Amino acid sequence: MWPYPRTLAHRGGGTLAPENTLAALRCGLAYGYRAVEFDVMLASDGVPVVVHDPELGRTVAGSGQVNDYTAAQLGAMEAGAWFGPQFAGEGVPTFEAVVAYCKAQHIWMNIEIKPAPGFDVPTGETVARATRDYFAKELAAGELLPLLSSFSIAALEAARQAAPELARGWLVEAIPADWASMAKELDVVAIHCDHHQLTRALALEVKKAGLGLFCYTVNTPERASELLAWGVDGFCTDRIDLIKA
Repeated sequence: MWPYPRTLAHRGGGTLAPENTLAALRCGLAYGYRAVEFDVMLASDGVPVVVHDPELGRTVAGSGQVNDYTAAQLGAMEAGAWFGPQFAGEGVPTFEAVVAYCKAQHIWMNIEIKPAPGFDVPTGETVARATRDYFAKELAAGELLPLLSSFSIAALEAARQAAPELARGWLVEAIPADWASMAKELDVVAIHCDHHQLTRALALEVKKAGLGLFCYTVNTPERASELLAWGVDGFCTDRIDLIKA
């Protein structure tokens, strides 16, 4: 039902490092986190890169859209200085580079497929195929694999078509009334939701249906304990300094 880690560092290092960078992964690891969540989008050349916003400007210095630039151009952009001068020089990493680091450090991954508007299907296909290829040896050996997730139904369906052997989670803000039928239709192993929108009764229903239940983004130990008592299987957190891995 949920063979994955319980606590994940949100976007690599939570609030302690610039999100979705290699520095964030190093920070999460320094706090004992060997499980992370991060976002993957396509650059203009079709190369998957790890970044959250489709527009530049918030965490990546520049203007325009992520998919206006190649992966190499994005890698040369400044993605760390906004957080602090000690992180200056961090670029937008490729998905391949992030996977390589996580594999080398034995860090499990929840890979959120984060398509730019209009690119749901190619993003779902590309990320799923790349993940399958990166983990071909582990797949053949029956080892624990990353979990793909997305808010985009089109991306999830594309990922299923491209690599049906990879497990997927359906991301929602609030769990909708038709969650059970949708989860079955999408063939997902888990539902991921905003913990603020979850009730104990609904958590019990999801668990009774045999699905994994994951929450974002839980930032106090008290709330984490409450959710786990409700039967929530796992969560990601920004406060890796407050909530132990």
